[in-house]
Amino acid sequence: MAAPNIVNVATITAKTDTLKLTGTSAVALLSNAASSGKVLKVNSLVVANIDGTSAATITVGIYPQDDIGGTPVLLASTISVPADASLVVIDKNMGLYLEEDTSIGVTASAADDLACTITYEELS
Repeated sequence: MAAPNIVNVATITAKTDTLKLTGTSAVALLSNAASSGKVLKVNSLVVANIDGTSAATITVGIYPQDDIGGTPVLLASTISVPADASLVVIDKNMGLYLEEDTSIGVTASAADDLACTITYEELS
């Protein structure tokens, strides 16, 4: 099924997801399944460093398949987040849409140091 025409959207559902990065491999933060019939409008992505002493880096990629399949196009690459600080990777002014069969993946340089919060709208 093709993604819906956003001019004729019947339902808009606001969502917030959080994820603590417990490893150093890429993990899916947000995934829009093939044939979901939805477009996901990403409003914000904030990465917080919850370690009190050490900086850690974050990499954020947009993947051409859901569940972080394929090779990503990097939105942010190894950006340092200082200890006890936050980084706004995506804000509402960017207008990022995640179409069907695409996903956003994140990779941390250190386990258990970073936590992500993403806000988005499901349009269907």
